[in-house]
Amino acid sequence: MATIKDVALKAGVSVTTVSHVVNDTRHVSAKVRERVELAIRELGYVPNAMARSLKSNTTSTLGMLIPNSSNPYFAEIVRVVEDRCFGAGYTLVLCNTDDEPHRQTVYLQVLAERRIDGLIVVLTGTGDDDALVKQLHGLRVPTVLVDREIADPTCDLVETAHMQGGLLAVRHLLSLGHKRIACIGGQPGVMPSEQRIEGWRMALAETGATPDIANGSALLWRGGFTSQGGYEAMHAILRTEQKPSAVFVCNDLMAIGALRAAHESGVRVPDDLSIVGFDDIELSAYTSPPLTTVAQPKERIGAMAVDMLLEQVGGKRREARKVVLQPELRVRASTARHASFREATVPALPTSPIANETPSTETRKSRTP
Repeated sequence: MATIKDVALKAGVSVTTVSHVVNDTRHVSAKVRERVELAIRELGYVPNAMARSLKSNTTSTLGMLIPNSSNPYFAEIVRVVEDRCFGAGYTLVLCNTDDEPHRQTVYLQVLAERRIDGLIVVLTGTGDDDALVKQLHGLRVPTVLVDREIADPTCDLVETAHMQGGLLAVRHLLSLGHKRIACIGGQPGVMPSEQRIEGWRMALAETGATPDIANGSALLWRGGFTSQGGYEAMHAILRTEQKPSAVFVCNDLMAIGALRAAHESGVRVPDDLSIVGFDDIELSAYTSPPLTTVAQPKERIGAMAVDMLLEQVGGKRREARKVVLQPELRVRASTARHASFREATVPALPTSPIANETPSTETRKSRTP
């Protein structure tokens, strides 16, 4: 492998001059720069990134942790983040924690050792782990949390208004005449899931209903944010004596599993059962029937996470920011009017997507220097 000395010898210049060309640290005449760059190409010289980072104290590398790479929602966020990083001249190191807190701890340590310039994190678990908070603080690199908060939020945060999304979904079902509406949530303690479930409860409470238990039959089920989890939860719901006429499912992956379970049970969607998901992953528009869902603004989430991180990396801001983006309802073919619903009493909903026009909210908190 060629060294910087080999390049200097071939170009007929000093090692220092090659270094200045590679690192762009001092003016070098166009003629000399051309000779050096030609020697680099001919020899296939690759600069030592670690050595360069030690000199500049930067690596032009950002890290990102996600809890589950098989979830299309996270994959779509990563794509936006990676494109934004590349456009800004940064490479992205991606780690999948596979919903394992221990793996998350290890990867955070590995990224710290690689001297990344900044970090974007979608947390595994509930985010109330004191050891995790201490580890994030100990990294001493700018950090932006996405989707899930921690108990001591000195990091930046960008997320969706999950409770508002739950309200949108269930109010849509209520407007179609559904009264008995079940909910399939994620694993207990995961904040986005709990907030979406709370939106479900609040919407039903507006009608005077007691959501968790209705007429002795449970309406809240758990699916673990996986297609298999949604599939099993829907089969369990359809075995109950008093079946719901609609189900709010707290992510699209579970909703896809729920659609399959309904099909296997001979339940027609939306004629017999209406289903609403959450996330609006690309696949949700191609299910059968296409899934009505609450859309998270994934493009804005990914772009804002990178932009907020680069503000910190560039020293443009020190105080922490919290940005909450508003979701939108995408009405497709998996929801319909309840069979007993009388059209004369309630106007029809438009079939086109419904956008919540409430502006994003942002709060500022002081960051400890």
